[in-house]
Amino acid sequence: MGIDKIKNDNLVILVNKYADMVLRLAFTYLGNQADAQDACQDVFIKLFKHQRHFNDGEHEKAWIIRVTINTCKDIIRSPWKKWFSSIEYLPNNHTESIDVVSFVVTLPRKYRMVIHLYYYEGYKTTEISEILNIKESTIRTQLKRAKELLKEKMLGGSDDDDQN
Repeated sequence: MGIDKIKNDNLVILVNKYADMVLRLAFTYLGNQADAQDACQDVFIKLFKHQRHFNDGEHEKAWIIRVTINTCKDIIRSPWKKWFSSIEYLPNNHTESIDVVSFVVTLPRKYRMVIHLYYYEGYKTTEISEILNIKESTIRTQLKRAKELLKEKMLGGSDDDDQN
């Protein structure tokens, strides 16, 4: 068995393991399916180009999340990008309703990321702090504010769509 075959087999395993998570995270960050799919593809291309050895599964997952976030930031910074929001499609292996997701994507980006990592990916605030390189106290504050905003939006409060 050649080295290229082993690399390809490992990549297939990683794609099968993380594709849904990367796509959900990218959708949460970018707000639309097309950009999320582009980001997902870019993440796995980067993973293939930079074959890394990970200490364990958590290290691997954290690295993929970090690359996904950075890839999303690159897409946002792209000068030719035209923004639109779409919630027509979101791969979902969980039982939450699309209505909750539709409220989450209206939150400011920094809050969407914290909500996604905390509730959808199951990370603790200390782990989110390490992944995002932000103080844990800031993560807790953002999580609290995100929950307050979600509650307000879901109960029919403010409809501002601040995407920052």
